[in-house]
Amino acid sequence: MRKQLLSEGAKELSYEIREIVKKADQLKKLGLRIHWENIGDPIEKKSEVPAWIKNIVGEIVQQNASYGYNPSKGVLATREFLAAETNKLNGAQITPNDILFFNGLGDAIATIYSLLSMTSRVIGPSPAYSTHSSSEASHAHTAPITYRLDPANHWYPDLEDLENRIKYNPNIVGILIINPDNPTGMVYPLEYLEKMVDIARRYGLFIISDEIYNKIVYNGARAYALAEYIKDVPGIALKGISKEFPWPGARSGWAEYYNRDKDEQFDAFCRALDNAKMVEVCSTTIPQLAIPKVLGDPRFAVHRKELNEKIGRRSAIISEILGEVPELYFNPTYGAFYNTIIFKDGVLNDKQTLPIENPEMRALVEKWSDGVKPDFRFVYYLLGATGICVVPSTSFSTDLLGFRITLLEEDEDEFRRIFTTMRDAIKAYIKSA
Repeated sequence: MRKQLLSEGAKELSYEIREIVKKADQLKKLGLRIHWENIGDPIEKKSEVPAWIKNIVGEIVQQNASYGYNPSKGVLATREFLAAETNKLNGAQITPNDILFFNGLGDAIATIYSLLSMTSRVIGPSPAYSTHSSSEASHAHTAPITYRLDPANHWYPDLEDLENRIKYNPNIVGILIINPDNPTGMVYPLEYLEKMVDIARRYGLFIISDEIYNKIVYNGARAYALAEYIKDVPGIALKGISKEFPWPGARSGWAEYYNRDKDEQFDAFCRALDNAKMVEVCSTTIPQLAIPKVLGDPRFAVHRKELNEKIGRRSAIISEILGEVPELYFNPTYGAFYNTIIFKDGVLNDKQTLPIENPEMRALVEKWSDGVKPDFRFVYYLLGATGICVVPSTSFSTDLLGFRITLLEEDEDEFRRIFTTMRDAIKAYIKSA
């Protein structure tokens, strides 16, 4: 080509959560049964959407208007419903005009970071969720900037590390919070959230809070919404239905703007987000029409409570099985449906293996494992030896060596079998060299 096509930031776009699928599919073609513990799709794991939700969607589909465009910011009645729900929290107060719909939060995240000036940075947690870290890094044409989550302290954020990075990097304009957290399953205590807002206030930053898992909490946890603790700091909360209903295929999420009147530049940024969606015309109509009917139905709270209790039981099962391995940093989870498990320093090396009987499968795993990071090596051998597909932790913008799993398998006997197999494989792998 006469000119370079790709931007320098394009190389920062990666998503190992789905990249590992390519390797698993190669082994699947050779006859290996794959247990997909890499991606957070409840439907793939046989979570059944209740008939009453399907009936609501079915009734909407029968309405001719549901096939048309909707206002660029989103269906007004739905935004009115959501604004009223947020205002019940007795924190930041918003209007329907402070809500903007997107085609899933992936769309929202990409748009938010793309509209920042190239030198303006948003600092996010590490381990990081790939959609945020890749999009932010791509816009800046360099690696993401992160603050540390501490596996030795329940995966809580290292607030001293966060403030030091902000203090010595004047390009940082925002702080990203993912609560409950993906990939760790940690739920932020209110005191940590309030201190992070205080840091934002003192340094003139705004907050982005990804709350896609806000209603998925268990084991006695409480996930605080940004509206409850943001006070007078500008902020954007990101919400959606992909995990709550669950309806990931709907690709419907929204942003809520808080305290636009407190900062002219932040207000202009929110207007730019609105304008970007206006250029795109609008987001999907049918899921928006379903939101007030489903979330406003008294059956939804019962439905979500039952799902959360199931996830909580699975969390206890994993704690029972993997918590006994002394070479791991293992933290029980309290929100979302993931856990990131870290090997202690010095446990992994480039000589460890697991037996793989099929010579073709073994050859593939050996090829993939040549020269890669130790946690990638472990993940490949675990996949080839057991069929269990997980994601290496270093793909989440961290130097910590480990892996992320999900808590979505509906069959608890199968769930226990998978993680018992994983535990035994971990022990064998550690002892192999």
